[in-house]
Amino acid sequence: MQIKIMPKKKCLSAGRGPLIVFLCQMISAVEVPLDLVQPPTITQQSPKDYIIDPRENIVIQCEAKGKPPPSFSWTRNGTHFDIDKDPLVTMNPGSGTLVINIMSEGKAETYEGVYQCTARNERGAAISNNIVIRPSRSPLWTKEKLEPMILRNGQPLVLPCRPPIGLPPPIIFWMDNSFQRLPQSERVSQGLNGDLYFSNVLPEDTREDYICYARFNHTQTIQQKQPISVKVISVDELNDTIAANLSDTEFYSAKPSRERPPTFLTPEGNASHKEELRGNVLSLECIAEGLPTPIIHWIKEDGTLPINRTFYKNFRKTLQIIHVSEADSGKYQCIAKNALGVIHHTISVTVKAAPYWIMAPRNLVLSPGEDGSLICRPNGNPKPKISWLTNGVPIEIASDDPSRKIDGDTIIFSNVQERSSAVYQCNASNEYGYLLANAFVNVLAEPPRILTPANTLYQVIANRPALLDCAFFGSPLPTVEWFKGAKGSALREDIYVLHENGTLEIPVAQKDSTGTYTCVARNKLGVAKNEARLEIKDPTRIIKQPEYAVVQRGGTVSFECKVKHDHTLIPTIMWLKDNRELPDDRRFTVDKDHLEVADVGDDDGGTYTCVANTTLDNVSASAVLSVVDVPNPPFDLELTNHLNKSVQLSWTPGDDNNSPITKFIIEYEDSMHEAGLWHHQTEVSGIQTTAQLKLSPYVNYSFRVVAVNGIGRSMPSEVSEHYLTKAAEPDKNPTTVEGLGSEPDNLVITWKPLNGFESNGPGLQYKVSWRQKDGDDEWTSVVVANVSKYIVSGTPTFVPYLIKVQALNDVGFAPEPAVVMGHSGEDLPMVAPGNVRVNVVNSTLAEVHWDPVPLKSIRGHLQGYRIYYWKAQSLSERSKRHIEKKILTFQGSKTHGMLPGLEPFSHYTVNVRVVNGKGEGPASPDRVFNTPEGVPSAPSSLKVVNPTLDSLTLEWDPPSHPNGILTEYTLKYQPINSTHELGPLVDLKIPANKTRWILKNLNFSTRYKFYFYAQTSAGSGSQITEEAVTTVDEAMASRQVDIATQGWFIGLMCAVALLILILLIVCFIRRNKGGKYPVKEKEDAHADPEIQPMKEDDGTFGEYSDAEDHKPLKKGSRTPSDRTVKKEDSDDSLVDYGEGVNGQFNEDGSFIGQYSGKKEKEPAEGNESSEAPSPVNAMNSFV
Repeated sequence: MQIKIMPKKKCLSAGRGPLIVFLCQMISAVEVPLDLVQPPTITQQSPKDYIIDPRENIVIQCEAKGKPPPSFSWTRNGTHFDIDKDPLVTMNPGSGTLVINIMSEGKAETYEGVYQCTARNERGAAISNNIVIRPSRSPLWTKEKLEPMILRNGQPLVLPCRPPIGLPPPIIFWMDNSFQRLPQSERVSQGLNGDLYFSNVLPEDTREDYICYARFNHTQTIQQKQPISVKVISVDELNDTIAANLSDTEFYSAKPSRERPPTFLTPEGNASHKEELRGNVLSLECIAEGLPTPIIHWIKEDGTLPINRTFYKNFRKTLQIIHVSEADSGKYQCIAKNALGVIHHTISVTVKAAPYWIMAPRNLVLSPGEDGSLICRPNGNPKPKISWLTNGVPIEIASDDPSRKIDGDTIIFSNVQERSSAVYQCNASNEYGYLLANAFVNVLAEPPRILTPANTLYQVIANRPALLDCAFFGSPLPTVEWFKGAKGSALREDIYVLHENGTLEIPVAQKDSTGTYTCVARNKLGVAKNEARLEIKDPTRIIKQPEYAVVQRGGTVSFECKVKHDHTLIPTIMWLKDNRELPDDRRFTVDKDHLEVADVGDDDGGTYTCVANTTLDNVSASAVLSVVDVPNPPFDLELTNHLNKSVQLSWTPGDDNNSPITKFIIEYEDSMHEAGLWHHQTEVSGIQTTAQLKLSPYVNYSFRVVAVNGIGRSMPSEVSEHYLTKAAEPDKNPTTVEGLGSEPDNLVITWKPLNGFESNGPGLQYKVSWRQKDGDDEWTSVVVANVSKYIVSGTPTFVPYLIKVQALNDVGFAPEPAVVMGHSGEDLPMVAPGNVRVNVVNSTLAEVHWDPVPLKSIRGHLQGYRIYYWKAQSLSERSKRHIEKKILTFQGSKTHGMLPGLEPFSHYTVNVRVVNGKGEGPASPDRVFNTPEGVPSAPSSLKVVNPTLDSLTLEWDPPSHPNGILTEYTLKYQPINSTHELGPLVDLKIPANKTRWILKNLNFSTRYKFYFYAQTSAGSGSQITEEAVTTVDEAMASRQVDIATQGWFIGLMCAVALLILILLIVCFIRRNKGGKYPVKEKEDAHADPEIQPMKEDDGTFGEYSDAEDHKPLKKGSRTPSDRTVKKEDSDDSLVDYGEGVNGQFNEDGSFIGQYSGKKEKEPAEGNESSEAPSPVNAMNSFV
């Protein structure tokens, strides 16, 4: 036999036999239906220690059930309480609850005492706990005169509270006259006894309204102690006060207060003892004084502190362990430590226990002749004493019952009869309390009945446990079986678990678990059945969960939550923020499966949870929203360690707004020299809060700090205090010192002056010194005010000078400056470049060479050489045109250069000049050169006039740029047919002096394309093109129209159309019969059927040649299937294509099935008919 045991469950699985549970009466808490006879059971009663409000009526509860309904009686202080003799006491109808009306008259104190209720019927009597009634009390503080307390800075202090004893004890807190709680800290805190402890006092502790308040919750009253005055003064003030008030003032000491190691204010000594009851909160306290303020730590000497049950209160001065048990007994040590020492205090903790149940007696239902037992098994420390009662009477003096036997904590029943029915009480007590439990023995003979409603429908989510109830009753206790299906056998599988209350559990319900289940209960008196229906639903799932989001303050964020669920269940979507409902704010928008938060603020950060609820299950998914922003500005800027050239700046960072601060930027303002202008000083990492700043002399500094995180920069902090550094000599000289003359006889010395920040002191000036570089002269110096230039006059032209500029102020000179070289003023160059020569490279490019000028003649800085050149006259023009000079400058000392962009066949003049900083020197003698001929430009115009049937007249204008002497014109032309195909090209040479030409012997009504260009000895120029058409022969056109109207021609066209129609029909018949075509015939499906060529022998459709056959088209051959003409065939004449497959022309002569390869509709559509060629176009195709 296999047994499966689960917590609070029991099942038996007998091999392959039916799954049956025999529910043993010894472990069953039986609920007897109320329609059956049963002893009383207490269902409700007041607490054992019942503190009442003396201003309200006293209500002592006692409710019970039984059959027949029980009657009630009370005892008070161990004797019968006759409620009929007290007009203020009434009992509620059908109940044992007492109501004592003290609001109209009477006092609550009159009814103090111990009350007990008894509920009795013919089957027995049940009793309540002893209910102790006590009215709450909130006594006033006794009047006392409190003297002011005067003590020196740093001393310890204890302000006593000593509240009046109330019931229950009051809650203590300290406030001032304005009912504001006094601030507490590691230095100042309230003890468990209500006293206010100061580890050391400070001047700010001085006040006259230290008030202890006691709040009595039951009476909702607050009592206050007389205010206590405390004054903290210095030693000198304290001695003066002693002399004046020695007779009526309390003093602690008049000696100076120095730093000292810790000592305990509470508890006293090195060790103490604490006792606590099991299940309560263990509170251990250590408060120490000392200077500086001590820090408290806790350890357990013989073990570790329980992690999940240990809490620290009152700045770690109080250690709390909740749900304390005997295992928490031991030695606890508090350690007080400051910079001067360490002290310890050991608290020995003993945990006692009032009685508590291991196994309480439970109601017992037996049938006549059965056996059973009641078990009463308590525990406690010390071990509880057990006593039994029956129907409220000690069992030792109760009437004898042969069916019972007492064995310590167990009463054993054997062969019970109806008279054995009774209520038994078990009382377990020790010095810390007692337990009282009622349990009846009810002897009944009842057939099985099932208490669960019939045909209950259970709906369960797949893969979850399914619990099918079958509450039952019977005496003797029935056995229970479960069946599945209308004709199913008893359940045999291990996957089913039957609980002792009859419930069937399917630990993991699957879709195939759906069906009808039958519960059957049997005993020797009968059988009862009940059916239940089980449906398995698909679980609700979140298929798109909200995701972690980071958004900047003021932005918008959206969370998505998509849910998949069983189609028979209707889910509701709810959004939570930090496990609470969303704020009632229009910024929060919930739309189907989205949550959007607009204008996000700091308070919107947190965890957002999407909860999908159905009637059977719920699922949730969460995402965190981090609201970020630029940091808040730093604050509390402080300057310390003031030195001449450095200072230490410290600050307190502002909130980083959920984005770590990466760095701090320190800026400074010099209010003496540049007020209102902030400069970058330095940067430090985001973990630093101090910086050592290098300073300059004679600057009135103030600083501010900017914090930077991943979002951006904070606003600047408040400005620090000002710090003026001492003056000193300049530590640097002006920069960008230059010497350049503005005139040929001067030297202008310039420099970039120091700013006020760099001056290092008042009276900033400059010492300017100069001398010729190549001479032996001494330095010439002059001291000038705070300017940026000095002019030296009377200097030779363009002579090198050595220059230096030194800063000085009222304190002294800057370091020796660096020497720079400059030049006095320049003058125009005196000499022109010589030996200028030109090398013509081609008709548009020439190269010029020249000899450099002597350096001394330049009289300045050589800038380069400048070439002037211009076209004097074109060799092909007789008259001169306006002369436009062009200039090219070549930097440095180059002695050659290229002249691009020249005009061919032209006469050019060129000269060269040297350039310095002052300007140009004289020009070299002009040099003349000619450019050779080039190819001409295109003729200026080309037009065709006077078209006839066989001639066209061309007129043109010569090229605008002949670029030489024209030798001839070349005319090329070729015909174009209506398909834009080009005919043979004709080449014709025309004398250069002609501007008109007549072409004869052309085809009538034909378009021609002309290509026309001029030539020089250098070659052919660009061409110009034109198109024109010869005129139409009226007689020929008339004949063509006449042919189109002839009957024989119309008949011929009809015959052709009929033949094509017959061929189409034959084609479709073959296709419908499943005839197979070669690959190329499938391609033919894209061409019109009327253009398919026929074989001469049998009249059937011809097949395409192999796909690799790229031979050019011939007369009568077909074009490729894409209707394009291959490039190599483009030179064929119109006659070649006139009789071909695509040889159809519109009335305007244009070609159908354009040369571009435009596709026609598929033949499968069957609605496109062939069009007979126009007679006119047909005639044109034969020309």
